[in-house]
Amino acid sequence: QVQLVESGGGLVQAGGSLRLSCAASGNIFSTDTMGWYRQAPGKQRELVATFTSGFSTNYADSVKGRFTIFRDNAKKTHLQMNSLKPEDTGVYYCNARSWLGQEYWGSGTLVTVSS
Repeated sequence: QVQLVESGGGLVQAGGSLRLSCAASGNIFSTDTMGWYRQAPGKQRELVATFTSGFSTNYADSVKGRFTIFRDNAKKTHLQMNSLKPEDTGVYYCNARSWLGQEYWGSGTLVTVSS
């Protein structure tokens, strides 16, 4: 089992920046990929960015060049969000995927970008 806790959400004006953090505990060495997803009001949850154990990253087209995913260590994964837009508003979820394909989710942190 892996437990995930997000932090760093809040209210920011368009053009501003936020850094989200995900703290992982439990069987963290079973994880292959860490990722961030988001869900805007009335929409489905979507991929924002992923970071694999091979240190490769992947980003949604809508955030490329503005967001950066990185890890301090096995326990902390961050999402640096710059040049935020109102359409980035939503609940951001941390995700961990194990080598066996099991998925774990945090409870989410709300990001609101005002215009």
